[in-house]
Amino acid sequence: MPNGDDLDARFNELVAQIDENERRRMRAAATRGARAPRSDKATRPRRAGRGLLAAGLVAAVIGGATVIVAARPDLLTPQVGSPGPVPEETQPVMAAPEPTGAETAAPQPEPAGTEAAALGEGTATDPFAGSPAEKYAEGTAGFVMPKAKALGRLSKKEVAKALDRTRDLLAAAYLDRKTLVGGKPKAFIERLDARQRGWYRDQLDVEQTKKPRFDGRYWVNSFAPKTAELATGVIKVRGGSTVKKLAKYGREGAEVKVKYLVVYAVQRPGQPGTVLRFVSRVEGQVLVYRESGRLVTWVRNWGRQTGTPGRCDVKDAFIHPAYRDSAPDETSVRATDPPTDPYDLDRDLPRDKKCHRSRRT
Repeated sequence: MPNGDDLDARFNELVAQIDENERRRMRAAATRGARAPRSDKATRPRRAGRGLLAAGLVAAVIGGATVIVAARPDLLTPQVGSPGPVPEETQPVMAAPEPTGAETAAPQPEPAGTEAAALGEGTATDPFAGSPAEKYAEGTAGFVMPKAKALGRLSKKEVAKALDRTRDLLAAAYLDRKTLVGGKPKAFIERLDARQRGWYRDQLDVEQTKKPRFDGRYWVNSFAPKTAELATGVIKVRGGSTVKKLAKYGREGAEVKVKYLVVYAVQRPGQPGTVLRFVSRVEGQVLVYRESGRLVTWVRNWGRQTGTPGRCDVKDAFIHPAYRDSAPDETSVRATDPPTDPYDLDRDLPRDKKCHRSRRT
């Protein structure tokens, strides 16, 4: 880490590239920023006397640095662990090392798009420590299936095979590493019924117009490219499935319904100091029947129902995590409903497709 003299030299070097009029404007802006009242409830209470003066000086320095970046973004490059808002797409998505540290955050509820994203009691070796996810199963083991039994003209063996296929679909949709970092969901496509694959490919990453269109990316969990990487190889899963006789849609067979929480530890690419827990609630339906002598597993009403903490001001079907230092999400700020528990798998979900408030993860 550079010492104080190095930082002073770098700062003077940057300032020397700016003319006197620009420096004068920056100093005035920094002074105004130092006097502005803060509304963030997560900040510490102000101290009187020298503490207040020190806070004013720090605010002035930070304000000046912000002006430099805004006026000449080519002067500075993103630094790992640097404070303040950071662009969401600064480095390529890549396999991540184990996180080396954890943030702390105040526990007050915030909108889903801007909620505190810190680890709380999480540790460098276990980012799930101190959260409900700490006790969840790991990976595919969390996709618990019911016991197979003969249903709707299907044998017990056929139902068991369908349940295995359902688990494979869940793993491909929500655990596949390439899909999670924004890649093409090949693993999921390969596990769809052969007649469903072509349709799904046509719906994947469609361009949105004034009239919203279904995007197949909603059927899998994919963080937007360059916004996140896995901070650990462990993904936590909790939930269950049910299976019952199918006697609708002109078919006879079995109907499998799935409902799970999938919890990820993610961070900005290359920035282990930004680790957060992202909680995703996923649900779906799989119809199982025989057709032309083969066993069909047909996916319906499938996909991510909630994602916390996620941004609400984006229109694509990727997940855009809301980090603690992310720019404000104006859509989530307008949410006024009572915050809910993202780990509550039994609560009913609103169907209004709006942004809703959530407690921290």
